[in-house]
Amino acid sequence: MANVAFLGLGVMGFPMAGHLAAAGHAVTVYNRTPARAGAWVARHGGASAPTPREAAQGADFVMACVGNDDDLRAVCTGPDGAFAGMAPGARFVDHTTVSAAVTRELSAAAADFGAGFVDAPVSGGQAGAEGGQLSIMCGGAQADYDAARPVMDAYAKICRRMGDSGAGQLTKMANQIAIAGLVQGLAESLNFAERAGLSIPDVVEVISQGAAGSWQMQNRHATMAEGRFDFGFAVDWMRKDLGICLATADETGASLPVTALVDQFYKDVQAMGGGRWDTSSLIARLRR
Repeated sequence: MANVAFLGLGVMGFPMAGHLAAAGHAVTVYNRTPARAGAWVARHGGASAPTPREAAQGADFVMACVGNDDDLRAVCTGPDGAFAGMAPGARFVDHTTVSAAVTRELSAAAADFGAGFVDAPVSGGQAGAEGGQLSIMCGGAQADYDAARPVMDAYAKICRRMGDSGAGQLTKMANQIAIAGLVQGLAESLNFAERAGLSIPDVVEVISQGAAGSWQMQNRHATMAEGRFDFGFAVDWMRKDLGICLATADETGASLPVTALVDQFYKDVQAMGGGRWDTSSLIARLRR
């Protein structure tokens, strides 16, 4: 069992930190909104700290799941940042989806404090976080990954090192690129079936057993048919992720025409007031 700090208690971080406590780790949490940290302690025990630095003091591992590049820098660096509180030999594990550039920047900064850094973005959404069934794709030194792996097992379905620093984030970009096109295709399929007068449950029961089947179809078709999107991974966050993907594609020379198009479709959903809707809300745009 380890002393663990967890920074960021959003829809993903709150249950992830809970799994660490349930596994027997000694967990100290930090959240930008202190009331959220207090609610976590009331439910799971452990302790909370007023700054990332204080949360990180005495921790073997500092896990983070915040919003974006700037949020991650804010909890890592500066006099109240986690790096300033980490002891030499401790490891920082970042579950935020951010750019590979900021990952490499902060990995180098952590090394200046004698700390290891693993970029470990996750896939599986809120349901995966709550069920402890996340796919975790990691980058960083092998020794740092090997040390952190048993801790991440508390909420992992699969956890794999993909390469050196930044490789986890690049893998997460590939994940988001695949999801973007898939959800748009599912939205078009269901909208087509509706307009053709077909039964959505019957259509999905048949086509999900063949080559068209996917996690998104299995888990989102019913709520898409009902027009319910008040859950899951928000459109605002998906656009943030796709922006990272498109910027990185410009750097690498990769072509992402479908991803760029779906990003604009999500922009339309935002204009409809759906910034906090689940990403499956692409179908709402087709129903206008």
